[in-house]
Parts: sequence; C-alpha cells; structure tokens
Amino acid sequence: MDDIRDFPAIDVHAHYGPYVRDDSSDLQNRLASGDAETVVARARRARTEWTVVSPLLGLLPRGRADAAEGNREAARIIPATDGLLQWVIIDPTRPETYEQAAEMLATPRCVGIKLHPEEHCYPITEHGDALFAFAAEHRAVVLVHSGDENSLPADFLSYAERYPEIRLLLAHLGNGGGAAGDPSTQVRAIQASTQGNVYVDTSSARSIMPQLVEWAVGEIGADRILYGTDTPLYSAEMQRARIDHAELTDDQKKLILRENAVALLDLPGDNHS
Repeated sequence: MDDIRDFPAIDVHAHYGPYVRDDSSDLQNRLASGDAETVVARARRARTEWTVVSPLLGLLPRGRADAAEGNREAARIIPATDGLLQWVIIDPTRPETYEQAAEMLATPRCVGIKLHPEEHCYPITEHGDALFAFAAEHRAVVLVHSGDENSLPADFLSYAERYPEIRLLLAHLGNGGGAAGDPSTQVRAIQASTQGNVYVDTSSARSIMPQLVEWAVGEIGADRILYGTDTPLYSAEMQRARIDHAELTDDQKKLILRENAVALLDLPGDNHS
C-alpha cells in the first residue's frame, strides 16, 4: 500500500447518539450529536473499517445519564449496524450495569468495558477495586476517561498494577484537566507502569496539539498508542489526518491506526500492509 491515507483504520474511541450538556447551547449540542449511521458514514470517509462506540445515552447528561438504558440501546443498535463494535458501560452506582457487562462481554461485537468517572460523578479511588476486580475476572480491556479530577491517570495505574490480567486504555492523549493542564499525564502513567498493560488513545481536541503524538511516540513507542476520534464530538476526518500527516514512519502510523487495536482487542488481523 503506497499511501498511508488508504490504510484501513480501527477507531477505538467513539460514540453515537444525542450530545446533551446543560451548559452547552442548543447549537453545540446539535453539532456534537450523530446517530449510528452518521458515525459509520463519517468513519468510512476517514477510511475506518471498525469504530468502537459507547452510546452517549449512557454517559450524558452529566450526573443524570442512564448507563443501563444506554447499554440496552447499544445491544439493539450495534449488532444491526455494519462497522460498529461496542464498549459496554459500567457505572458502579448502577449495579445492573455489572450484570449487563457480564452478558455483553460474551457477545462478538463487545470488545471491553467503558468507565467514565467524570460523567457518572464518582472518584475512581472509591470504586476502583470492585470495577477492576470484575474486569480482571473477565480478562477485559478497559477504556477509561482520563485526565480530570475523578479520573487521573496516576489513580488508574494502581489498579493496572494490581490486576495484570486487565488491559487499561487511557483515553485522551494530552488531556490534563483543561486547556492549562499538563499534557503529559497519560504518557507518564504508562512510563510508570511495570506490567506492560497500559495504553493511550489519541481521541479529543488535545491530541491535535502540534507534535504531541510525535512526542508521545518518542517517549513510550508507537506500540502503546491507539487511534481514537471521540466522534461525533470531533471530526473523524480531522483526527485521522493528524495521524496520516504526523512526522512518523508509515510503520509507526500503521501500529497506531490499526495494528495495536487488532492485538489489544483480539480482532481479525487481515493483511493490510
């Protein structure tokens, strides 16, 4: 394959559904929304074969989201939508979501667990033992929002060390808790890990900072970084272009765009070299 822009990607961090924030305008909420078919259409324009989603219904609005209903919706929509895979959401304040996760992790379209301490309003340090013991029992990949008050990468690290059976994917490379935050927090957590089971995805606006992805590759290697877009909140095509045009080798870009996800999520590894 001569042009990296034609290389089929796997987006490990996306959503679908209505974006609802009480502090956002109606226009902001509308522009950041997108149903499952819209997300898939945008993914195809970004040369993405698989998009791993969690439903916004299960995450928003902050403090009032119904994670259980979001999981039920995903169980209907994702198997019926070509190109989508699922993160099952666990909200530890909703015990039903543990039961849902146990069932959904056994289905072919579900690749792991999604945790969002910020939107569900709990400190990970209060619920982490139960959450990660469950994940370890199921030998699950766990995608976690990271970088804000309830979800500091350093706080997640202790669970990754204690439960080496899990694989921890820190969302949002560069998110250090707002525009003035430290963009190195996810990378530093990976460097401090001793189990080799911590990774980071490139989703969110901070990942388009000049040279951030290149800096992260230099610090932790391309094999610890996975492509994510956070679509429909952000443009899938813009996030894809950030990797396509990075000052990296094509082999490094292929790891980030697809090959790391195939290995981490145990997906079919077709030859796309």
